[in-house]
Amino acid sequence: MRLGVNIDHVATLRQQRKGTFPDPLEAALVCERAGASSIVCHLREDRRHIQDDDVRRLKRAIHVPLNLEMSVAEEIVRAALSIRPSQVTLVPERRQELTTEGGLDVVRLTRRLRPLVAKFQDEGISVSLFVDPDGAQVDASRSAGARIVELHTGRYAQARTTASRERELNALIRAAEHAASLGLAVAAGHGLDYDNIEPITAIAPIEEVNIGFSIISRAVFVGLEQAVKEMVAHVVTPRPYAAAPA
Repeated sequence: MRLGVNIDHVATLRQQRKGTFPDPLEAALVCERAGASSIVCHLREDRRHIQDDDVRRLKRAIHVPLNLEMSVAEEIVRAALSIRPSQVTLVPERRQELTTEGGLDVVRLTRRLRPLVAKFQDEGISVSLFVDPDGAQVDASRSAGARIVELHTGRYAQARTTASRERELNALIRAAEHAASLGLAVAAGHGLDYDNIEPITAIAPIEEVNIGFSIISRAVFVGLEQAVKEMVAHVVTPRPYAAAPA
């Protein structure tokens, strides 16, 4: 399994003083050295953390793929087509939210997404759709032309009881298996940390996890390189796989 490291919150800290450090590019290069398979960042419409120039500099400097999370707003689409990251991940976005809440409603947006997905793919940019672990959303993602889905793991990560966490985990397993049966590559992310990642690594169809906040938080105490190495150790260790109950 691959690990994508989201560096948004390095930029969040920088933007508190509107200065030049800590630099997200420097953080990305540390993550790369520590074993990250890709670098993830979210160019939000309000530019609350990552800035356009950050994405340009990342594209020029890093050696692993750059995965740009983004809304479908025309301004952001134009920026992404200009910068040409390796991959875009289309996510829902609301100005008031602290972080992305829930998956993209691809069922509702299929007609709008289909030409957009095709436009990116025609430019050689891979497209992932960030969706809840729901069969209808996975089906719609395939219909929209995407070749990758990223399953939203927020409800699993936020579950507070053993029963609710197992229920959410089984939903992820079923969605991952369904996506794989449609020929889609499968990633997962949101709210994953050092304590809850292992059951996700056991889901065979999931090829990649994208993690940010918990790694940057851990870095406060042990340094970024060590924090990434610790997560890499969790992610690449093979785990037993059990299918979800029918």
